[in-house]
Amino acid sequence: MEQDVRKDRGAMLPRDLTRSVMVGDVAVGGGAPVTVQSMCNTKTADADATLAQIVQLADAGCDIIRATVPNKESLEPFARICEESPIPVVADIHFDYRLAMGAAAHGAAALRTNPGNIGSFDKVYAVIDAAGEAGCAIRIGVNAGSLDLAVAERAELTLPEKLVASSVSFVEHFENRGFTNVVLSAKAHSVPVTIETYRALSRELPQVPLHLGVTEAGTLRQGTVKNSVGVGILLAEGIGNTIRLSLTADPVEEVDVAWDLLSSLGIRRLHPELVSCPTCGRTQVDLISMAEEVSRRLSRVNAPISVAVMGCVVNGPGEARDADIGIACGKGQGLLFVGGEPLRKVREEDMVDELFAEIEARFGV
Repeated sequence: MEQDVRKDRGAMLPRDLTRSVMVGDVAVGGGAPVTVQSMCNTKTADADATLAQIVQLADAGCDIIRATVPNKESLEPFARICEESPIPVVADIHFDYRLAMGAAAHGAAALRTNPGNIGSFDKVYAVIDAAGEAGCAIRIGVNAGSLDLAVAERAELTLPEKLVASSVSFVEHFENRGFTNVVLSAKAHSVPVTIETYRALSRELPQVPLHLGVTEAGTLRQGTVKNSVGVGILLAEGIGNTIRLSLTADPVEEVDVAWDLLSSLGIRRLHPELVSCPTCGRTQVDLISMAEEVSRRLSRVNAPISVAVMGCVVNGPGEARDADIGIACGKGQGLLFVGGEPLRKVREEDMVDELFAEIEARFGV
């Protein structure tokens, strides 16, 4: 169960004004919900392991998955992966345009390729034509380390300006070829560069859906912070149609963080939201342990509800009135409340169990 929690903001957002691009059966852009992506870290040649990971990621809420196609031996397993995957599969291609053409012919929902490292535009055009014939989309993936060579050598340009100039040039080549089934990314590991670049791309290429992310963002903690700031600011400004939050971690962590980010901005919600106060001298229970236990048990709940765990009557039902359900703790007991209204008192040792019994009874999860 998923909830669309986008607010009526009156004027259309930049993300609503782009073209709609179909990646398999998932729409990107054109007012469609912001989609969540990740990338397999299995070997594509091992189709069983890759499919198992895709199922795990899909269960976590991944909408679109990417898998690398590093050599021609990966093409046959990749075809099986595309056929059996529960979500659209994007082929990640670098350097060899023939692999991109092969992946399109073997069932890719989209190709992720950087024209800056494919070679001559004759090779890029061959990829475009193969994608058009196969009916798959292309994500033009521009990176700070692999720019259009003519742009990369221009010393008078800043890095964001180079990323934007490369992106505009590549999109123009694609559109002049008659291919508009394009999503664009222009990534860097710097948060300020990422923000400046995507703001400019939204102005310069308003018709093109944008894939957001801070690349090479680091391990779980640092990567979460960098992506939350960079991607979060852009999403809050209405920029971006699909996101991949790059983390040096289990890909499921990327999906979980992405959903937490979308939920916190009121864009999409799939999982429960935990509302909990930071504790203070008034707290008379072990609130940290209780909140962690509630969070752990909520990870098994697949419903877009808001659950509050509050440490005292000051931060009780009043401040958590917007929560669907919650508990306000006192000395030796707590007050169970629903929609800000008191329901009943429960003993301290029973609070978490009573809370989840009520969640199951009211929300069926």
